Amino acid sequence: MNSDLDLVIEQVIRAPRSIVWKAWTDPANFAQWWIPRPYTCRVEAFDARSGGGFITQMSEDGITFVPHMDAAFLVVEPEHRLVFTNAVDSALRPANPMPVAVTGEITLSDHSEGTLYRIVARHGGVAARKAHDDLGLREGWTFVTQQLATLAEASSTS
Repeated sequence: MNSDLDLVIEQVIRAPRSIVWKAWTDPANFAQWWIPRPYTCRVEAFDARSGGGFITQMSEDGITFVPHMDAAFLVVEPEHRLVFTNAVDSALRPANPMPVAVTGEITLSDHSEGTLYRIVARHGGVAARKAHDDLGLREGWTFVTQQLATLAEASSTS
């Protein structure tokens, strides 16, 4: 962890790790929380395994979609850890993603109230971190983490 380059968000989600994991690895669930509302997410491709990729699109009106992310899963340890990056695309080709390259590491651990969810957003340099911060990195990732928690907690009680 490098506080100049990385952002960490932690939240206790009142649901078992298996449900939080499913929200991350099932494309239908993923589409429900991955992009901050009121935007809509469409998952074009999703292969939640090490070396697999995912492609998402987003829409303001639910009709016209534009590219959002083309990324690769680097590490997939079921119900524990997932690492992805957009520095390579879903075909594992080097990429120059807009607006910034980021590597995300998600860890799930048991907590007395459910699951401790932790995401670290890693950047290659101070300028990349600043650019991402200027675009609302903390606010956006905090918002989608809450959307993830809401989905997982609702799934846990149904």
